[in-house]
Amino acid sequence: MLNITLAENFRAIFYVPFYALKVLGLAEREGVAIEWLPPGAPGGAIEQIKSGAIDLTWGGPMRVMKDHDSTPANGASLVCFGEVVARDPFCLLGRTDRAGFELADLARLRLGVVSEVPTPWLCLQADLHDAGVEVAALIASGRVRSGLTMAQQMLALKHGELDAIQLFEPHVSQALAERTGQLLYAACERGPTVYTTFICSRDGLAAKHEAFAAIYRALQALQQWIAGHGPAELARITAEFFPDVPHEIFRAAVERYCMSEVWARTPQVSEPGIDRLSYSLQRGGFIGSRMGYASCVHAF
Repeated sequence: MLNITLAENFRAIFYVPFYALKVLGLAEREGVAIEWLPPGAPGGAIEQIKSGAIDLTWGGPMRVMKDHDSTPANGASLVCFGEVVARDPFCLLGRTDRAGFELADLARLRLGVVSEVPTPWLCLQADLHDAGVEVAALIASGRVRSGLTMAQQMLALKHGELDAIQLFEPHVSQALAERTGQLLYAACERGPTVYTTFICSRDGLAAKHEAFAAIYRALQALQQWIAGHGPAELARITAEFFPDVPHEIFRAAVERYCMSEVWARTPQVSEPGIDRLSYSLQRGGFIGSRMGYASCVHAF
C-alpha cells in the first residue's frame, strides 16, 4: 500500500466529489492509503506542499499560475492534475427575475462580490469585459461592494442594499428557496473554466508519481460512479460532511452542480478550461502574463 498525506481545502459543496472519493474508498482500491488532513483557510496548505511537509492538496489552478508568475521555477514549483471542478460554481442572484437580464446590466446595478476567495470576482470581471463593461469604471463608481461574506450579501440583497450578489452553494439554493433573490446568471454558462484540481509540487510529483497516478485512476472511477448513480445518491453519501445544511437544500445544491456540468466527467484537465482561467486571472491583474497548459498541468 502506498501512503500519502492529503490536506483538504476549505469545506464547500462544490468539493463534494472529493468527499465521495473518501466515502467510497476508491483510492484504497487503487492501493493508496490517504491520511486526510483537516480543512483550513482557502489555499492554506500551499506552503506546506512547496516545503514538502505534505504531499497533496486540492484547490484552484489559479494558485499554480500565481506560483509560476511570482517565483522562480524549481522543484518546489506547483503543478496540478486531475480535474474535479470544471466550470465556475458561482452564481449571480438579483432582486428581479432573469427575463431579459444581460451581464452588461451590472454596469448600472449595485453589486456585491465574493470576498472569501479571489477567483469568482476575477472570472466575473473577465465576463464583464467580454460583455463590453468597463470594469475599472464600474469599480470607481462605488457600485461594487466587496468585503461582505456570502451570508452578509444575502442580507444586503434582502434589505434592498444591493441589487445583485455573487454566491455559491448552498447559499444559492437557500436564497431561491426563501425567495430572497432570483437567479440572474450561472457562471458555469461561460463554459470550461478549470476551477479545482489536485495540487502538488514538482519534487512531490517525482517522489510520489505512482501514488498520484493511482489517485488519478481513483478520480476517474469516481466520475464514472457519479455518472452511473446520479445526484441524489451522491448527495446521500456526502451529506454527513455538511450537517448544518438542511437536507433538501443540500440535495438541491448537489443536483444543480451535477445538472450544470460543474463537475468534470473525466480526470484529464481541460486545455480550454485552463486557457480561460489564465485569461481571467491575467485580465484582472492577478498574474502578469498568461500561463500555458504544459507549464501548469501534469497529464497522466
